[in-house]
Amino acid sequence: MALARQHGRVDVDTLAIQFAVTPQTIRKDLNELCERKLLNRLHGGAAYPSGVTNYAYEARRHLAAEGKRRIGLRAAELIPDNASLVLNIGTTTEQVAMALRRHTGLMVVTNNINVANILREAASSEVVIAGGVVRHADGGVVGEAAVDFIRQFRVDYAVIGASAIDEDGTLLDYDFREVKVAQAIIETARTTILVADSMKLTRTAPVRIGHLDQIDVLVTDEPPPPSIAAICAAAGVRIEIASSQGPLPS
Repeated sequence: MALARQHGRVDVDTLAIQFAVTPQTIRKDLNELCERKLLNRLHGGAAYPSGVTNYAYEARRHLAAEGKRRIGLRAAELIPDNASLVLNIGTTTEQVAMALRRHTGLMVVTNNINVANILREAASSEVVIAGGVVRHADGGVVGEAAVDFIRQFRVDYAVIGASAIDEDGTLLDYDFREVKVAQAIIETARTTILVADSMKLTRTAPVRIGHLDQIDVLVTDEPPPPSIAAICAAAGVRIEIASSQGPLPS
């Protein structure tokens, strides 16, 4: 538990080596901890849950990493060349940025320093970064200056992430300053794409971004539960599954 709290997640093989026991023993222990709601089970390990503070940013990069990569590739396929778009803070939106490096003629507005660094390598696209307070933890630019900057634009697409999706379709995050930027991004886009791995459906967070009915497309890595699928169907939200079945380009 201490290791999971420190690193955000633990994996079976590393724990087996560290404690000199078999992987089967670790899996049994992790299953017990997850049944007691002390950890959240992940493929190959478990994650430390939190409803108040988010995982450390580097730890988040490793949570559902393959799912996020596939989500990034699928979301990028939905965006044509020569489009304008906004990308916000998040490890999944960074994967979208990685996939967008293949595009040409994009104008990308972002409040994410990491996204700007990824896309500055794409010489055929223009990157515009918001001004404001840079958050040390993840390179996100937040605050009223960032909100005012985003509101100057009217873009073709917004690609946003969320820290959690409640069972009633509410989109949630941890930092109210980041939420204000995300809300401005939704308002400024003609089409809004939410990128969220299936783990987001098992988490909670304290600050409301909005609701699934404000989204046009949900890109995720696993079919959502029936309650979420029903909300999307009622609101006309298209669900795109970045499935692990079949090869995707690297």
